[in-house]
Amino acid sequence: MDTLVQLAQCAIESFVKTGQENIPDSLRNSVHGNSAGVFVSIHTKSGDLRGCIGTIFPSRQSLADEIVQNAVWACSRDHRFNPVAEAELISLVVKVDVLSQPEQIDSQDELDPSKYGVIVSTSNGRKGLLLPALDGIDTVEEQINICRRKGGIGFNEPVALQRFTVDRHE
Repeated sequence: MDTLVQLAQCAIESFVKTGQENIPDSLRNSVHGNSAGVFVSIHTKSGDLRGCIGTIFPSRQSLADEIVQNAVWACSRDHRFNPVAEAELISLVVKVDVLSQPEQIDSQDELDPSKYGVIVSTSNGRKGLLLPALDGIDTVEEQINICRRKGGIGFNEPVALQRFTVDRHE
């Protein structure tokens, strides 16, 4: 199993069972890499989303700490779902996406939903983000419309676009 996914799963299982982040130092120390934005998504084995929390930019000192924080929050703080219950743990699939630094783009012509995630933002700070290569999201227009909805941004409001890539761990 991928080390980043193993770390996220350990954080989720530990938190759900004990309410604590009891991560073995050996596992935490086995995760190498620069601090980065990270999304942790939890799915049922049938593919339904069960929780997803992430950061666009790093908020912790290490990649391992970023993964642990977002894993715990994905299982307990995603407002769209009830917290994960211990009985569910056996039937969950965890993915970890490590984000590249977002880059400003001038046009949606510079996007490709299979390659780039997108951030749509307004001048007053509202923002929506969508990861790349998601099942059922095949066009740039779909990506941008979902981001607008997530950010509470009207379809006629002017927006700035940013794109990023992910290193996906499953």
